[in-house]
Amino acid sequence: MWNATISCDSAYDGVFFYAVKTTGIFCRPSCKSRAPNDENVSFFASACEAQKAGYRPCKRCRPDLRFSKYDPVHFILEDTIRMIKNNYIQHLSLQDISSSVGVSRYHLNRIFKERVGCTPRMYLERVRVNKAKELLLTTALNSTQIGYSIGYQSISSFYNAFKRHTGFSPSQFRTHHASNSKQ
Repeated sequence: MWNATISCDSAYDGVFFYAVKTTGIFCRPSCKSRAPNDENVSFFASACEAQKAGYRPCKRCRPDLRFSKYDPVHFILEDTIRMIKNNYIQHLSLQDISSSVGVSRYHLNRIFKERVGCTPRMYLERVRVNKAKELLLTTALNSTQIGYSIGYQSISSFYNAFKRHTGFSPSQFRTHHASNSKQ
């Protein structure tokens, strides 16, 4: 158990928990917190046992949650994606998004790019362009109205983003897809 603890081995998550006497905290074996001194560690078969012994759950690895594997990055990404999809119309800065999900903007940018393949800003742009494509095909709104309605403050920014993602200007996109649907 000690080797699993100091190597942060996630294979043992849910098998046992360890608690540190000096901090009063208990963790999963996979917790990335600093390795404790071995003389300060106690092992428990369950989170309930650790809590009954007077330890509180770690805020980093959340051993109190009923997941056998806990990936805090997954929840951060889920919250970020939800926030972008629900608020794409608003002006969203990276600082706004990161403080909303509770991490630094540098950390959010890094983990988002690692797991999603793009930055939150690029993801926001993709969501907006997809919404613009939908509006171009289902409404009679002109490009300017659509650009402003999906959150762009500048029409040139909207045109540049749209062309970057689709290879067309908004009006070319509408014309191209209208002629394809008639065939």
